[in-house]
Parts: sequence; structure tokens; C-alpha cells
Amino acid sequence: MRNFKRISLILILIVLGAFVYSQQDCKVLMPKISDTYVGKCKKGLAHGKGKAVGIDTYEGSFKKGLPNGFGIYTSSTGEVYTGRWKKGLRHGEGSFIFSINNRDSLLVGIWKNDRYIGPIPEKPQVIHRDNLDRYSFRRQGEGDRIYIDIFRNGARNADIEHFRVIGTSGIKTQDEHIVFYENVVFPFVCKINYKTWNKAHTGQYNVLFEFKITQPGIWKVNLYN
Repeated sequence: MRNFKRISLILILIVLGAFVYSQQDCKVLMPKISDTYVGKCKKGLAHGKGKAVGIDTYEGSFKKGLPNGFGIYTSSTGEVYTGRWKKGLRHGEGSFIFSINNRDSLLVGIWKNDRYIGPIPEKPQVIHRDNLDRYSFRRQGEGDRIYIDIFRNGARNADIEHFRVIGTSGIKTQDEHIVFYENVVFPFVCKINYKTWNKAHTGQYNVLFEFKITQPGIWKVNLYN
């Protein structure tokens, strides 16, 4: 029995020693949080969920030794950033708590390459929807254009009647049942009406879809019957 206890103790010490060694051998590549690390590793670098402590503290996701994904960074001066990271830089949605004249302030929005670029854009809003299976809004870049397309059974819907689209701004161009708006002023509100056959082609129904887009850009709006 004594030998069993002694062997068990030795095994525990070996496991703990290996764990401590692995944590010490796992590097964090940001100097301010590189003193100690506890968490997942890959090829000698912090990779996955973990916590790194130095002058500052970071807890969250790592990739190749750097904060990447979601995490919380607390500086030695008390500032706290909670949000998305990319290659060790604040990048994406996040919130930042900091002090000005001994008063806490909160900044919420979008970061890009460690710089705050503005508040979180408002998502497209559906104002009214009748007889529509589903829809999608997709922002494709910077600009001032809106594309509207209509689909049924995986292809463009060719059985549309009494098609009508009214937008609050922009120059409208229509090709069959595809609509383009250029030189749009945001926020942009659009109302779409048409009549179409059902998927089995046994009856018709009226479709109404009204939406609002606030964030400027090039937008693709797809409707599916």
C-alpha cells in the first residue's frame, strides 16, 4: 500500500512538473502580458483560450502567441478593453472603459488595427414583410449603391407581375426584375410590391417588403419566394 501511495505521488509530481514546464515554455508575443501564461498552446506559442499576465493582463483567445478573437485586456492604469482582437490589435466590435478627470468613460464601437473608427453601424431594418419566405442584406464595400434581386427555387424569379419599387433617394435603373439604385443618400428606405406564383405554380399571391438601410455602402438585397 505504501509503495502504491509513493508511486501515485511520484506520478502526480511528474504530471504537475510537465504542466508547469509546458506553461513556462508557451510564449506570449506581447511584452506587456508575457511574464506568465496559463492556457492552451500550439508549437510553443499561446494558441486557444488562455490568460497572460505581465504589466497588463489579458484573458481570452490567442492565435500564434497573440490575442486573437474575443478577449478582455486590463491595463496597469485601470483601462479595460472588452471585444475582438486580430494579431494582437483591437479589431472589430468592442467596448473601452477609461478615465478622464477621475471619471469613468465608456467608448463602444468598431476598432480597426488598434484604432477606434466609430460607433457600431445600425443593422438594416425590416419595416414590413408579407408573403416572403426569407431575405438577406449583404454589405459589399464602401459606396452609395443598392442592388435588389428576387429569387425562387434557387434561380431568379421570372414569374413576377405588377412589379413596383420605390426608394427615398438615388437614381433607379431596372433590368427585368433586378433593380439598381446609385447615388443613394442614407438612410435609405425602400418599398417593394409585386405579384408572383407560388413554388408549385398553382396560385399567385402579392408580396410586400419594406426596409431601411442606415449604414452607407454598397448593399445587395435578395428576396426569396
